[in-house]
Amino acid sequence: MGAVFRSRGFFFAMSMSISTRRGDEGQTDLMFGRRVSKCDPRVDTYGLLDEVNAILGLARVDATEPFVGSSIAKIQKDLVLVMGELATHEDDWATYRDKGGGLVGESMLAELDELVRVLETDRGISFARWAVPGAAGSRSGAALDMARTVVRHAERAIVALAESGRLPNPMLLRWVNRLSDLFWLLARLEEEHAGAK
Repeated sequence: MGAVFRSRGFFFAMSMSISTRRGDEGQTDLMFGRRVSKCDPRVDTYGLLDEVNAILGLARVDATEPFVGSSIAKIQKDLVLVMGELATHEDDWATYRDKGGGLVGESMLAELDELVRVLETDRGISFARWAVPGAAGSRSGAALDMARTVVRHAERAIVALAESGRLPNPMLLRWVNRLSDLFWLLARLEEEHAGAK
């Protein structure tokens, strides 16, 4: 069974069994087949964002506010691109670009900034105080808070890649920094719409 999906112009294709056994000795493939340890900082970093994507799935299926659900769906698609970029070794960066790999750029950053603006200005969600995850009784809101904390973990891992000269695109770090702020706002909107306590 195979699958092909597209993220911002870049095609990802899979046409093999998910169980390849190639990782039995603790190594995995980056983009373009470069083998690295499964505890390589790059693998850990995109793995954290994969975790975020899974948590967002929970938030989306429980969302009661349409704006929250549609925003999450859009971000999940963008996370595929971000993970692909992070899964590319810095020495394969030119190949990634030449083959049409999607890059986090100004337009993606502007999209997150616009979502934050809509939430703060149009929807009246503001940062007045910290919220206790789950205390308001919204499952989707609690999942968004969980996603926010894992994004912050991923952000720290991305900073480590950048400081070691392994992050060719500095825009990626800016995008991830915005993402956790957006999740906080989305969680509060979801709680409000769900009539949470």
